[in-house]
Amino acid sequence: MPKHPCVYILASKRNGTLYVGVTGDIAIRVWMHKQGKGSAFTRKYGVDKLVWCEFHEDFGFAIAREKQLKNWRRLWKLNLIEERNPDRADLYETIQMWAPLD
Repeated sequence: MPKHPCVYILASKRNGTLYVGVTGDIAIRVWMHKQGKGSAFTRKYGVDKLVWCEFHEDFGFAIAREKQLKNWRRLWKLNLIEERNPDRADLYETIQMWAPLD
């Protein structure tokens, strides 16, 4: 199954803790976070709500974007989320509808 490089932001709750990550399979990765198997950080702080993601053609670009976002100020990340997801709804249930098709 082909990989779809994706940068994503998870939140614990509205205005809660944020986590920026990169993956080749957003559905499986978010599911892992929701099961407490994503990372020690997300497990410790209850960060499992997908609030933003961005697909890339190449893992190199996705990793560079992840690093860029990790260096951003918190307010900039919140503004990025707000642009696309003003209610900060959990997008996990909808990702299959807009994920790139093979």
